[in-house]
This record gives sequence, C-alpha cells and structure tokens, in this order.
Amino acid sequence: MAGILFIISAPSGSGKSTLVNALRSQVGGIDFSISWTTRQPRGSEEHGREYHFATREEFEAMRDRGEFLEYAEVFGNYYGTARRSLDEAKAAGRDLLLDIDVQGAMQVRDKLPEAVTIFIMPPNPKVLRTRLRNRSRAEGQVDEAVLFRRLNEASKEIENCREYRYILVNDVLERAVAQLEAIVVVERIVQAGGTIDIRTRRDFEIAESCREINSRERLQPVLEAFGIFPDRRPEQYQLLEAIDDHGTEGNPGN
Repeated sequence: MAGILFIISAPSGSGKSTLVNALRSQVGGIDFSISWTTRQPRGSEEHGREYHFATREEFEAMRDRGEFLEYAEVFGNYYGTARRSLDEAKAAGRDLLLDIDVQGAMQVRDKLPEAVTIFIMPPNPKVLRTRLRNRSRAEGQVDEAVLFRRLNEASKEIENCREYRYILVNDVLERAVAQLEAIVVVERIVQAGGTIDIRTRRDFEIAESCREINSRERLQPVLEAFGIFPDRRPEQYQLLEAIDDHGTEGNPGN
C-alpha cells in the first residue's frame, strides 16, 4: 500500500536528519517532503535540497492561497509543508515522510488522523547540548543564548512526545535506525491489510516496543533527565522548583 504519511518530529540536535537519511538509503518507496522556510540558509544549505527558501512575503502569499498542509512560526521564522508534496507522492505510488515540529504535527494529525507519527528523543540534556554546540561550531558561530533557548524549547517539545504513536530514543544510532525501519515495514503491512509472518515477526516486535503505550517505563528516566515528570501532580512541580541543585528547599542562594 502506497501513500502512507509518516511524520517525524524531534528537538533540534536529536540526530533526526541522520536517521532519516539512513532510512531513505535502506528502504525504498519513500519520498521526503522538503519544507519551505523564511529563515536564511546555513552553511552549505541549498535551495531545494535542505529547504525551499522564501521571503516572508512569498511564504505568506502561499499560506493565504491555502498551499500548505501545515505551517508554523518558530524562532521568528515560518516553516511549512506544501500540500502538493503528499499529492505527488500518492500519484507516484510512494509513501511520504514529513520532518516537522510538534506544532506542525498537530495540524497534520487533525487533518489526517491516519498519519503515522514518530517522535525522536535525545537520550539526555547533556548529549543534546553537545550536539547543538557542535552544530553551531560547524556553522561558524556558537551563541550560548541561542543554545539555551533551543534546550528550553526541546523540553517543551519533549513534553508532547506521548501524543505520537511511536517514540524512539536516539542513543545508539544503529538501533534507532533499525527501529525506524521496522516501523515503516510493519505499518506498510498493516495498512495494506497483510499479516505478520515469520519473516517479519522480528520487525513487528521491534516496532511494538517503540509504541508509546509500550515504552513508558523505558522513557521515564529520559523524561526525568529533562525535568519532565508526567505522573507528578502540579504541586510536586512547585516543590521541585523550590529545591536548588544542592537539595536545599526554599533557599536557592545556598
């Protein structure tokens, strides 16, 4: 069955692009939707390869004509997915992979609830900070204020991870790639009305382990590392905020 829409979301610096490139090199029949954006190209980025770059006026004109499947404004720039990407993939008998943020994913889910949603988690804040700093160095600039803002935004995005059908933790690249491949294989079988047989049993087991409902225990320490406690009451959050790094309650100067 062609025409499956796969949505992948992750905080900046989670290694999402590496995973997507690995998936596309090993699994055929998947088109990748190149997003539109109003931000300036970075480093060696080229128009039509990493993004379609547009002026704010051009983007807003496309938006007003209803040409976007989803769009959002992030850090002062627009990002959006053109509707024609999905139409062209279906016409060619291929699946489509969207690399979009949490806001965009929510918009698409509302319009296309059958979409397969996948969230990529960084293993912990330290790894994420290192990846973001390395990326900034590669781009020729390290701005600590920007790094802090992106880390803060990452925590907000991660809070929404349980809205996704599948959740991967990108701590070991080879394992994360295998999980992503298994999800695609299994979803294709299921949505085509096929059955899992002895050849695809392992893929099914891997994919099932990544389902949100089956991954809560595994995700707990990752979420807590980012200061996210899904099962904690609001008053317990307030208590945590009053405790400094030394464990002193109500006295942050100590």
